[in-house]
Amino acid sequence: MGSKFKNFSLISLGMLAGVAASVQFSAMAEKGVSTSLPLEELRQLADVFGLIKSDYVEPVEDNKLLTEAITGMVASLDPHSAYLDKKSFKELREGTQGKFVGLGIEVGMEDGYIKVISPIEDSPAYRAGVKPGDLITRLDSAPIKGLSLDEAVKKMRGEPNTKITLTIARKTEDKPIIVTITRELIKQQSVKGKIIEPGYAWLRISQFQEPTVEDMAKKIQLLYTQDPAIKGLVLDLRNDPGGVLPGAIGVSAAFLPKDVAIVSTNGQLADSKATYYAKREFYGTRAIGDPLAKLPAAIKNVPMVVLINTGSASASEIVAGALQDYKRATIIGTQSFGKGSVQTIRQISADTAVKLTTARYYTPNGRSIQAKGIIPDLNVEETADGDGFNGLRTRESDLEKHLSNDKEAESAKVKVDELEEEQRLVALAKKSKPLEYGSKDDFQLAQALNHLKGLPVKVTKPDAENVVTKESGKDAKTAAKPDGKPDEKKK
Repeated sequence: MGSKFKNFSLISLGMLAGVAASVQFSAMAEKGVSTSLPLEELRQLADVFGLIKSDYVEPVEDNKLLTEAITGMVASLDPHSAYLDKKSFKELREGTQGKFVGLGIEVGMEDGYIKVISPIEDSPAYRAGVKPGDLITRLDSAPIKGLSLDEAVKKMRGEPNTKITLTIARKTEDKPIIVTITRELIKQQSVKGKIIEPGYAWLRISQFQEPTVEDMAKKIQLLYTQDPAIKGLVLDLRNDPGGVLPGAIGVSAAFLPKDVAIVSTNGQLADSKATYYAKREFYGTRAIGDPLAKLPAAIKNVPMVVLINTGSASASEIVAGALQDYKRATIIGTQSFGKGSVQTIRQISADTAVKLTTARYYTPNGRSIQAKGIIPDLNVEETADGDGFNGLRTRESDLEKHLSNDKEAESAKVKVDELEEEQRLVALAKKSKPLEYGSKDDFQLAQALNHLKGLPVKVTKPDAENVVTKESGKDAKTAAKPDGKPDEKKK
């Protein structure tokens, strides 16, 4: 029923405006239905279809009715399953290549409005001052309330150099913010890096795309050319919404022993039960040869810190989870988003498809990240006096109809004085200025460097157990076990 695409990857946080999520592309599975069709319910569907055609106040096209029926059926399953029409399918596939036309914001739905999860760095939205946590209430003066997420995203899409006006509600502002943004063809550079100070390097991955592994390898080689004596590396995955699975495997493989397990998946279908290893066939899908072959040998043992936050999801959680399980790096920051499910694209025609959740994924120790996320080894907020934005963000477990964690019961949310907590966060946000990752004002990066140097780290609740001393800071230098096996105690 058509060719099967081998670009296996993972959907990140919901729908993206200006960013196409990445997926497992596959033709429609040719398998029989295990149970008989519900004929009575199908008759009711046909009856309702007939009533609308005959009795509705004005004519409605057959295609519109059937498309909306499919859309509603798939969307009712979980936040990440969706029907993709011709335009959406095209945009999604283009997004995995790191180029797309749009505003450059990752979005979700909250209370009927579009909520900004994160603006893409250097995008039109980023330059216009759009911030994580913003609620978009109007598009070109038209209310968003009542639109589906897909419909709102389509309105934000458009041709290059066309403009759209957003009305934004921000918790730190008393009045709506109105901003006009020009749509652009965005060519996102997913990898950045620099020598922070002699001996210490910063490597940032903002999204996992098809070119990410090759781009990362080139950046690491450049960093070692600039400073051959690197003695500490910070891998920055904050606000990385995820992306293609080969990218996550390749990034993990760069720092781990050869051939170790990186991630596994499990679902109903036989091909959803799989384990992916640090081998070229699992990450070198674009390159001729192994893109990691020329990396300096020191990269396998250099002391590492991985930075994560609530905006770190999907593929970035795979990397953080693998490096944490093998004790290859210390994870610093705040709890990640918790997007631990695999979405598969099943083509149902040449131009349309269904994006369906088909599996959960697991770290090497068998931990399910779904609706839980990665818990950092050292919890460090975004600022010295608390996190003004992270606490306002939505996580996977907050999404309606989210897939549960199959390894453990989801803990009940701690009930606190929500008004008092929100007022505290808003007050902190008002004092905060937009953070540029990798800058001298980057508090979490400064704490990561302290840890690599064996200096004290300011964690969320400083006490005898949480403050890292010079001696305990040596944990950052622990490499993976020689046998390449993760720590069994963490199961």
